[in-house]
Amino acid sequence: MVLYLSTCACHLNNFVSRGTFENVSCYVSYLHIPKHALCFSSMITFAQYLQRCSYEGLSKMVKDVVDLAQKCVTNEDAPECTKSLPSIFLDEICQMEKLRDSYGAMADCCSKADPERNQCFLSFKVAQPDFIQPYQRPAADVVCKDYQDNRVSFMGHFIYSVARRTPFLYAPTILGLAADYERVLQSCCKESDIGACLDEKVYPVFHCGIKTNIFSSFPLSKLARLSQKYPKAPLSELVKIVQDIKGVYKECCEGDMIECMDDKAELVSYMCSKQDVFSSKIKDCCAKPVVERSQCIMEADFDEKPADLPSLVEKYVHDKEVCKSFEAGHDAFLSEFVYEYARRHPEFSTQLILRVAKGYETLLEKCCKTDNPAECYGNQEDLNKHIKETQDVVKTNCDFLATHGEADFLKKMTSIGNKCCKLSEDKRLPCSEGYLGIVIQEMCKKQETTPINDNVSQCCSDSYANRRPCFTAMGVDTKYVPPAFNPDMFSFDEKLCTAAPAERELGQMNKVVDWEFGITNRLLINLIKRKPQMTEEQIKTIANGFTAMVDKCCKQSDIETCFGEEAAWRSCSAVICSKHS
Repeated sequence: MVLYLSTCACHLNNFVSRGTFENVSCYVSYLHIPKHALCFSSMITFAQYLQRCSYEGLSKMVKDVVDLAQKCVTNEDAPECTKSLPSIFLDEICQMEKLRDSYGAMADCCSKADPERNQCFLSFKVAQPDFIQPYQRPAADVVCKDYQDNRVSFMGHFIYSVARRTPFLYAPTILGLAADYERVLQSCCKESDIGACLDEKVYPVFHCGIKTNIFSSFPLSKLARLSQKYPKAPLSELVKIVQDIKGVYKECCEGDMIECMDDKAELVSYMCSKQDVFSSKIKDCCAKPVVERSQCIMEADFDEKPADLPSLVEKYVHDKEVCKSFEAGHDAFLSEFVYEYARRHPEFSTQLILRVAKGYETLLEKCCKTDNPAECYGNQEDLNKHIKETQDVVKTNCDFLATHGEADFLKKMTSIGNKCCKLSEDKRLPCSEGYLGIVIQEMCKKQETTPINDNVSQCCSDSYANRRPCFTAMGVDTKYVPPAFNPDMFSFDEKLCTAAPAERELGQMNKVVDWEFGITNRLLINLIKRKPQMTEEQIKTIANGFTAMVDKCCKQSDIETCFGEEAAWRSCSAVICSKHS
């Protein structure tokens, strides 16, 4: 792709227009993306390839790309101006001083020709970079002061921080997150209780962005989701959107973020030009700036399904010619089934819809070989089992949260329960299984580089739709050998008392705010690792003992002495966790 750029005096920190981006003179003139696109997508691209590099170091590389853009405006036939954007970025990386010192064998990628060079660099991206400290949000008043004192620098660092921690998250999604995050800051920094406001509003921003990004990676899942969301749209239009999305993410995954953003903007413009075909629910989204449209459309409410949809029983159960249609066009037949089933069931998760579709496919494969196929596939009992199992899992966990409260529900995904169990019955199931899909996807990503056990490996290798039931049914790891008990786990100091109340309540025991999923209870995790057979009652005893100890010692003048002398809780925990107990 040739660069056609206007005069580009943009610096990475020139952030925000129409409430999000402004004062940026850098843009690709023929693209459908905003003026800031080259600058910010360059930072995202470099941060995702060079995850160890500082913000300042990457800013210099972004400037080199911008300077080249200026040159190509006046001389588009220059040799370097005819290169593809991924090649330009990789050339810049390969010119980096001490590349081998910082990245080792990754430097060998520079000796390869494109596109192999790009594939080589992509293979060195680290999905879970343990060399980057987990994100710890500063105190609420500090966040607002930093944002208000130097808003452009603050947001520039935000984009850099997100990109290097999530090297496979698409540039349009990161820019959408940045826009949403700034709106949250602008709103919360005016509130009296800034921290509570941020706690409430920041979490959904990250989860929505990451969730939609993950689910977009599965074409059939995307068809199911779009069918639920736009039940009045014809199948042909939804199939076109799915195919376009595949193309967009192919470009994103290959590192061509500019083309990725341009094509995604084109896709959104297409949908906005046919609102009467897709949904009236996206009207407000289409009036937003280009960067914000995509995320807004992803998060828009489902349209109401047509009132006159006929039952599927006649076509897919009672029709004696089902096998002919199935065998004549297997993929088209199943795609139509997913479309018709999904648009009738907005209350189901996309994973459940795919399980039902897979179950129906398996049923037809078996029945179409029998002497009486119609009688065979008329028995839908196995398909109903998928629905009941999923409904039972959601009900059981929501009932547990309602009965026992957050303290006991911590290890059972408090954040998911709090978000989903409060919803109406028709939204609980897709919400719960959707967010569990995020947790499982992240676990399976970690499994690729740091194997957990054979059970997890087996579930992660299962189909996307069947992963959650596989994890739900997973048994104890019989090969697991607990680590030795370590008394240092129970050593605390006065820092425990200065932790934010929510942190301490939900688990200051872990002291780390996880980038995607909120606070996790590191202490209880470590205890369970050493004693996996611990009962619910034992875990509750330890948690209550810890809370009582903190409440007592944090009121003392000599906090550390109190923690050192508080033996009752430590003894109880040690006995429970001892391998001899």
